Amino acid sequence: MKVEVAKDKALRIINSGQVVLVSCAYEERANIITLAWCMPLSHKPPLVGISIAKTHLSSELIKKTDEFIINVPGLDLLKNVVYCGTHSGRQVDKFKQTGFTPEKACRLKKTPVIKECLGHLECRLRNVREAGDHFLFIGEVVCACAEKELFHETWLIDRVKLIFHLGGSCFTSSGGKIEI
Repeated sequence: MKVEVAKDKALRIINSGQVVLVSCAYEERANIITLAWCMPLSHKPPLVGISIAKTHLSSELIKKTDEFIINVPGLDLLKNVVYCGTHSGRQVDKFKQTGFTPEKACRLKKTPVIKECLGHLECRLRNVREAGDHFLFIGEVVCACAEKELFHETWLIDRVKLIFHLGGSCFTSSGGKIEI
């Protein structure tokens, strides 16, 4: 038997998305936002989309610099991932509060990568679309890096634990690999 799900929880039926930390910066101000609304959009050119509430500081910073970085955390960083998703960059410096290390990106000049993450995608902003109370930021991947021992054409899932958000305060992690 199925039950009706409240509309404000409906997206949880289809989105148990991988959690990422998006870093962005403008002048001397850097920020980190936790997102599960991140998706590939195109192979050629390599495009990704991230959805961020219009009112968030990260939306402002990305629009000012036309760049952002998608950082992939491992399960060992869950406490800091939750912190970055529950605190505003307007009130706190998330790099300082979490102990995350900002590191120079390979191609982008303004935005740091998060050293402690397993990999990252450096993105130049190609387009912004309004999507209800969010902006959909479309970025072109200009550089991608991942830990050598954890990634070979795909994540080596027997060696890495990725984080997935189920909704609210519920998370899960990657399990074993299924190959067909």
